[in-house]
Amino acid sequence: MIFKPLTALFIFIFPLFLNAQDYQYSFQNPSLDEETRFDNLISLMTLEEKINCLSTRPSIPRLGVKGTRTVEGLHGLALSGPANWAVTGEGASATTTFPQAYGLAQTWDTDLIKRIASWEADEARYLTQSPKYESAGLIVFSPNADLGRDIRWGRTEECYGEDAFLTARMTVAFVKGLQGDHPKYWKTASLMKHFLANSNENVRVKNSSNFDERLFREYYGYPFYKGITEGGSRAYMAAYNKYNGIPCAVHPVLREVTINEWGQNGIIATDGGAYRQLVTHHNYYPNLNEAAEGCINAGINMFLDDYKEPLTESIQKGMIPEKEIDRAVRGVLRVLLRLGLLDDSPENPYDKIGIADTVDLWKKPEARQLAREATAKSVVLLKNENNILPINKNEIKSIAVIGPSANMVISDWYSGTPPYKVTVVDGIRNAVGPGVEVFFTKTNKADSAVIAAQKADMAIVCIGNHPLGYNLPWGENYVFSDGREDVDRQAISLEQEDLAKLVYAANPNTVLVLVSSFPYAINWSKDNIPAILHISQSSQELGNGLSDVLFGKTNPAGRLVQTWSASIDHLLPILDYNIRNGRTYMYDKHQPLFPFGYGLSYTNFEYSNLKLSNNTFEDDDTIPIQFEITNTGKLDGDEVPQLYVSFPESKIDRPRIALKGFDRLTIPAGETKRVSIELKTEDLKYWDVEKHEFNLEKGKVNFFIGKSSAEQLLHGSFNIN
Repeated sequence: MIFKPLTALFIFIFPLFLNAQDYQYSFQNPSLDEETRFDNLISLMTLEEKINCLSTRPSIPRLGVKGTRTVEGLHGLALSGPANWAVTGEGASATTTFPQAYGLAQTWDTDLIKRIASWEADEARYLTQSPKYESAGLIVFSPNADLGRDIRWGRTEECYGEDAFLTARMTVAFVKGLQGDHPKYWKTASLMKHFLANSNENVRVKNSSNFDERLFREYYGYPFYKGITEGGSRAYMAAYNKYNGIPCAVHPVLREVTINEWGQNGIIATDGGAYRQLVTHHNYYPNLNEAAEGCINAGINMFLDDYKEPLTESIQKGMIPEKEIDRAVRGVLRVLLRLGLLDDSPENPYDKIGIADTVDLWKKPEARQLAREATAKSVVLLKNENNILPINKNEIKSIAVIGPSANMVISDWYSGTPPYKVTVVDGIRNAVGPGVEVFFTKTNKADSAVIAAQKADMAIVCIGNHPLGYNLPWGENYVFSDGREDVDRQAISLEQEDLAKLVYAANPNTVLVLVSSFPYAINWSKDNIPAILHISQSSQELGNGLSDVLFGKTNPAGRLVQTWSASIDHLLPILDYNIRNGRTYMYDKHQPLFPFGYGLSYTNFEYSNLKLSNNTFEDDDTIPIQFEITNTGKLDGDEVPQLYVSFPESKIDRPRIALKGFDRLTIPAGETKRVSIELKTEDLKYWDVEKHEFNLEKGKVNFFIGKSSAEQLLHGSFNIN
């Protein structure tokens, strides 16, 4: 009897012993807890291997950790493309290319955003793991959680607009799409850009974005906060600029807030070249050794430029203890573990993508359809006088398609190489077929545009920006109204609008299509052209998606994500980061050309029967705001109801109105749908500087439901106890 407990213990332990023998190192054992696995792996690494792991290609070949590389992915995976983000030649590939992030935001459709990011993540896995390519990586630089507080910002095309709440919802959706829904493994890792307050280009390597703690918590930092705490991202990139006088790459807020408060425990990367710019541009440190020390102490554990030699010297000189390098490496390993790169577990549902399947994803009809759907849903109808749109192709015999943007699909700096491109003129030809004659001219050289417009039943003028500025030095553009990375716009009027004036004079049956990465002050066009649409750049389905809207296959429901100012003198100095001085729809008192949230439809919607469950709420409550929307027109369509709040009894400076909820839903013609937008009291809180926490202010809260920030249809109020 005395041997029975020992026998039982042996029977229990023996399988575990056998299981442990299956692994050369214990860090490979997925049944062990994460920290134990990290402890083991770090103990096996040399100092050189640890330093190498702080690069954009973290791997440990000697220990069988293949690792991965980083890739760009704002609106599709960027391999090759304008910036040659990945290999070219053998191993290079096309990737599905969606509308720019700015256009994706104009869909106001978080479910669609998640699907797009998930498709992008599938392509990243496929290209990384397929023996045919092995050309991508699983750490994706996306989404851009910066806020487009000024329409002159050269990188407006990369952001989700000016509103923190909308940007946070889009950010969370994109992060979840990239990382997937598995409880243990990620499809890819989302590395958000660029923390913090990076929304000017011309002096970004030395300027300081200055604002108070409340704006940090409630505005500039909010989308990153939600991306980490709700989306689940465990990686982000520090910005080039200073924040309140300290370069973002070494700012204490990285550790004090994002790590200690928000739970960021993965990768914090410098931007490209930002480490060395601490010395060369910011003049914040006298040498690269001290700059390396500052980065490591702040929480940086991925460098996007040449760092290894000065970092090694800093360690050898005793400036950085090796235990600090161990801590930094642990964050990188945590991301690699979630990607399934430290083990070969059958639980990982993503490690066979590109191996078990052999059909290139970007060649599948699902990719074409998803890009086309996103493009059509991103179109914003800005004007439609006398219902000139949609075009009935059975009632016209000819169309003049005019303008420099009509026969180009231009990849931006962060685009990959699409498998094909459908221009506007090609999309229109696809839509009308051989029964309608299509005239095309790019310019009015020799009066060609005027002649084409005169002989056509209607004219479609396509004008906009050029997101690359080919053959120009870095930081320059052909015209002042253009912008891109490293160069802000100096004008918001559109030189090409003169072409629209000439065409309209020749044929008043004219439609203006703005193919652009940001807003323009098109005052004359708004007053004169019968119909105006906006669509962003770069989608491989640009022409087909736009034509789906022009000819009524898709009823437009895109909404603006920035205030379109009527004049440049309505804008604050671009380096003024205090939005309370009169920036964004929340504080700008000027009459806009088009307001935030604006967009028209081919049908009509009526709002009615607003109901609240009660009139008093407390902390941690969810407030269901219910109402009805009736499609009173003759066409099925999507509608985007928006919920805005205000605080009439507030004792602190709060926005005059602020978006706190929205939806996008399809309502067939003649039908009514009951809508419920759930407002969380958490989203009504302000940052209490004295208590250093978010607090719910007691008192009255007004709200309205509308079709934009300027169209108040249903009003209500409630009290916070």
